[in-house]
Amino acid sequence: MDFLRVFASVSRLHIVAIAALGTFTFGWLFTGAYPWALAAICALDWFIVNLLNRVVDLAEDRVNRITGVGFVDAHRRALVIFGFALLAGSFALTAWIYPEITGLRVAYHALGLAYNWPILPGRRRIKQLYFFKNSASAAGFIITVFLYPLAAQADWGATLAPGITAATLWASGAFFVLFELSYEVIYDLRDEPGDRAAGVNTYPVVHGAAGAMRIIDGLILASAAALAAGFASGVVPWRVFVMILAPIVNFVYYRRAVRRGITSADCIRLTWYGAALLVAYHLWVVAGLPGVNAP
Repeated sequence: MDFLRVFASVSRLHIVAIAALGTFTFGWLFTGAYPWALAAICALDWFIVNLLNRVVDLAEDRVNRITGVGFVDAHRRALVIFGFALLAGSFALTAWIYPEITGLRVAYHALGLAYNWPILPGRRRIKQLYFFKNSASAAGFIITVFLYPLAAQADWGATLAPGITAATLWASGAFFVLFELSYEVIYDLRDEPGDRAAGVNTYPVVHGAAGAMRIIDGLILASAAALAAGFASGVVPWRVFVMILAPIVNFVYYRRAVRRGITSADCIRLTWYGAALLVAYHLWVVAGLPGVNAP
């Protein structure tokens, strides 16, 4: 059990799971096909980026008492070698299976490298940059969750599912980015002590907890409003609009967590709740329950 706990923490298994489920879900919503292989590739990509992130985040993770810090510290060199070897091997495999996403994978991992490692001017990394830290993470999700399944189609326009248009993609993308950013700031609330010590200028570090909560509330409200506006205008079908439940759940849960003192377990549990909602969504579809095919 200790090994599983360390593995889940070091790999950030909850993030790997929700990213893969996101690719699987939006791939099906947009194309009508289940992208099993793409979801696996997405899981692998987020596993690699999260693993390498843990190696360079040791200082703040110690302050925040993140599970697995001792393991990462003791095996840092081996984890770096393993992570980059896995990355190189994965490119050899996916370039053969899905050559259409090779460019996107290069962009994603270049973004991850700049996010995690001090390769920017002044030996900085994206994670240290106000605003760009969260935006880079949201961009990573857009690349893997939205663009992977779309780029894998031979003809974008001809392979979109019924009721899905370019306007649908833009409205859904606006919802997704705003909602994902709210997740990022919730995590930043948890990580504020370590980020402050490491000089990472997150919203909680710069604006305090109260200011960060106002930003979270605004992002959650804006994400729900984007989805509602898309549905009201007819560009977002019902099967996408029902995802408005997710920001409602996040708002209620994170507010309760903050009142009693938000912890790492709260953030992980909130992410697993999101993953569970996606699983429940697909079970609803498989069962053929009402509303699945509603316009």
